[in-house]
Amino acid sequence: MGIEVTGILSLIWLIIIIWAIVKTASSSAGTGAKVIWILVLLFLPLIGLILWLLLGPKG
Repeated sequence: MGIEVTGILSLIWLIIIIWAIVKTASSSAGTGAKVIWILVLLFLPLIGLILWLLLGPKG
């Protein structure tokens, strides 16, 4: 049962990260800021997502 729950939670986490990347790419921020945020989200998923929610591009 642990493997199934872990798989579902991983899938949910992946969807959240992809959503954040898409929102960042479609924001009105500059290209450099977008690239930096996407790299942070890819390489530091947990910390990056928290920082993105608090400080990321709005709009």
